[in-house]
Amino acid sequence: MPTIVPGTKINIKVEVEDDILEMQMARYKPIDTSPRFLAVDLQRQLLPGTFEHALNHLIDFELDLSGFDARFKNDETGAAAYPPAMLLKVVLFAYSQGIVSSRGIERVCRDHVTFIALSGDTQPHFTTIAGFVSNLADDIARVFTQILYLCDRRGLIGREMFAIDGVKLPSNASKQKSGTRADFEHQAAKLEAAARVMLERHREEDQKPVEADLRQKEAQRITRLQTDAARLRQWLAAHPEDRKGSKGAIRKSNRTDNESAKMATSKGVIQGYTGVAAVDAKHQIIVDAQAHGTGSEQELLVPVIKAIQNALADEQALITPTSLITADAGYHSEANLKQLAQLDVDALIADNGMRQRDPRFKDQDKHKQAPDPLHDKSGNKKAKKQAAVYRPEDFQYDTDAHTCVCPAGKTLYGNGSHCIINGFAAVKFQAAQQDCVPCKQRDKCLRTPEKTKTRQVSFFHGKADGEPSFTNKMQARIDSPEGQAKYGRRFATVEPVFGNIRHNKQLNRFTLRGQKKVDAQWKALLSGAQH
Repeated sequence: MPTIVPGTKINIKVEVEDDILEMQMARYKPIDTSPRFLAVDLQRQLLPGTFEHALNHLIDFELDLSGFDARFKNDETGAAAYPPAMLLKVVLFAYSQGIVSSRGIERVCRDHVTFIALSGDTQPHFTTIAGFVSNLADDIARVFTQILYLCDRRGLIGREMFAIDGVKLPSNASKQKSGTRADFEHQAAKLEAAARVMLERHREEDQKPVEADLRQKEAQRITRLQTDAARLRQWLAAHPEDRKGSKGAIRKSNRTDNESAKMATSKGVIQGYTGVAAVDAKHQIIVDAQAHGTGSEQELLVPVIKAIQNALADEQALITPTSLITADAGYHSEANLKQLAQLDVDALIADNGMRQRDPRFKDQDKHKQAPDPLHDKSGNKKAKKQAAVYRPEDFQYDTDAHTCVCPAGKTLYGNGSHCIINGFAAVKFQAAQQDCVPCKQRDKCLRTPEKTKTRQVSFFHGKADGEPSFTNKMQARIDSPEGQAKYGRRFATVEPVFGNIRHNKQLNRFTLRGQKKVDAQWKALLSGAQH
């Protein structure tokens, strides 16, 4: 059969009902995708109007990076170093593309033309990139501030409203190595006891004929137990005290990163840091970014607000008398609201009951996402606990008649009309035994129906001195039509920023250890997402 050369014209005759049709095949230009050497103008790969072009221009002509020069002392001896400006370009652009790994950044600097252009085809090693990122610290804070100056100079910061929010991300720390000093003491004692028992058994077995490899494996296991116990004892000696929280309570330590924290999230318990960001409403410019090793967002509100106030020390203050600060219920506490009043900062901070009071959210339950069975380990027990106890809102309290009726329709008797509970004025009611003991709704009303005979309920009326609490004042403001409209803008201000960081950029973990290094990485991550 003759060979047909591609591209040659072929005449095919097909007989259809005594008619001869002549068909011709089309000819195309060959496409060759084999490797070749091409001359590339690297500067022209950074197209105007793109983020990489703006990043390249800002770092080369707008930002002062002289602080990075103090790292190097190789003017007379030593090898030449990679320019910090080039490394900063590569790292920030990689973060903007969701590439956090130093090995991943090294790979794209070798294979991706945009990274090749930014790095000048120098192909830095991943250890160079990792060392640069882990030592950013104060230098990235100055870069972040300079970016704010540039944004402010171009009128991108409106100063009308700032929205604060945070996210809990895992870090380079082992969750299994968390605990208090008492926990570690107990673990060390168990390891030492196990090693002693195995060592005694090993000596007894030495007298018997046994395979050499089994004896060697057991000896290795004993050595491993002793080594682990010694490391625990060494860590305990270096950390003579437990970590303390903001209120003095003992906080779990971690032997891989003692500045990280064990915290609960919707995806389960993680060992990591809380990354907080404050966003201006005009163009969603991130004006502050901090990372802290705590799962409590309440203790982070005031430090973030003070950081915003001092962000542009030599320029016009970011927070003006007309600025509004908004944050969700995670940042709400009576102490925080009191401090905001002392700082004379106008703020709308939601509380846990805001949505229950807002009629716009009356149907919110049907829109809630079902719990992820992969991470939700509570099962039906959690649902039962949530639906078990009636809240004070479920009781019918008549302030004029001073009466209270329970969900079962029974009237409670007054148990105190001028009570003071934690500094707040309250009215207390208690059910009668004859009504409460035989009631069929005891399981829904009492946490421990087998121990508690009757239900008590309290209704609060502000501070005991007659002045409404800061929480009550904030509730009145945020429940007003004006407050609901202003607070509603918060969702459109800060949530898209975190959606871009977590979903689009896929920035879902910290790769460093230590609060200072993680804080620098968080600032760099948000600087890369600032577009």
